[in-house]
Amino acid sequence: MTVKKSPSGPVVLSWTPVAAMAVVAVVDLTMGPGVGLLPLVSLGPAFGSLVGGWRRTAVIGLAALLLCVGLGMYNGLFDRPRGYTAMLSVAGVTGVGIGAAVMRSRREAELASVRSIAEAAQRVLLRPVPLTAGPLHAAVSYTSAVAEARIGGDLYEVVASPHGVRVIVGDVQGKGLAAVETAARVLGAFREAAYDEEDLVELGERLERSVARELEDEKFVTAILAEIGHDHRVVLLNYGHPAPLLVHGDGTADFPEPPAYALPLGLAALGGPGPDPFPVPFRPGDQLLLYTDGVTEARDERGGFYPLAERAHLLKDPDIHRALDALREDLVRHAAGPHHDDAAMLLLRYQQGAGATPSTPRDGVTERRGDGATH
Repeated sequence: MTVKKSPSGPVVLSWTPVAAMAVVAVVDLTMGPGVGLLPLVSLGPAFGSLVGGWRRTAVIGLAALLLCVGLGMYNGLFDRPRGYTAMLSVAGVTGVGIGAAVMRSRREAELASVRSIAEAAQRVLLRPVPLTAGPLHAAVSYTSAVAEARIGGDLYEVVASPHGVRVIVGDVQGKGLAAVETAARVLGAFREAAYDEEDLVELGERLERSVARELEDEKFVTAILAEIGHDHRVVLLNYGHPAPLLVHGDGTADFPEPPAYALPLGLAALGGPGPDPFPVPFRPGDQLLLYTDGVTEARDERGGFYPLAERAHLLKDPDIHRALDALREDLVRHAAGPHHDDAAMLLLRYQQGAGATPSTPRDGVTERRGDGATH
């Protein structure tokens, strides 16, 4: 059975001018000139300027003017000023509509240009993660809280370095362009340090110094770093970020918590110890989902938070990208409306039967990269 799709908004708007003029004509012919509806023919070009270019608006305006003349002659209105007033009304609205259509077309062109620039910025900032990195398959999903935006304050990256596969997922305090700029700085520092620093703690300290130089007014970045080596475990370093979801091969799931939570990146000057790295078993068949708080803090209509642990079964699809898509779609259904915070998810799946040693880049060339899903 074929399901018919309902007409989209633009399609309905495109027929509104014709419908408006037809209604006015029918009512005028039925009830006579005494009702005084003839000037309402100008609704045609008024609605016509909402969709399409100025030429379409001009054609609709011409049709409205001809309809006005026809109805005026039929009703004998041109022996009085009333008929000419109606024509002037239609002509005036048509002229204004043409001007509005021209301005809207220019703004749409400017918006298209801005979007193309934003998409280029996205490819630089949030590059697609590798399809494979060492023994891992990877998939990513990003949903921005800003309407029509492709990037925001959440960040992620996967690097197959000589020291193992290194991963970061983070969340910049605040929103808007300032958050995007901070995310770009953190990612730039991570991409460089992931290759240079042999120790994960030293990598984190380097990120802290980089963030502390840039941020002001006690702003910060929560982040979690992960390193997958050759010993079937993942080492985590948590800077005040939500604990990841670890889904075992048998379907059970848990959230590996650090021994003690440390301050986010950028707040080291306030004192307190830095994060301690802690290893977690990570074997073939296991999955690790790193995410930002926009996932777990998404609320339904009753104010309930998204039950991520109860949705771990959605990640069982053999295709990692379909598995993450299923989780994202469930999150969108749960939220029942627009997101109030960016929501990023990075899924790492340890391949069954994978070798123990992760692949490393050769001559500075990383593995083929897949498309990151942005919504």
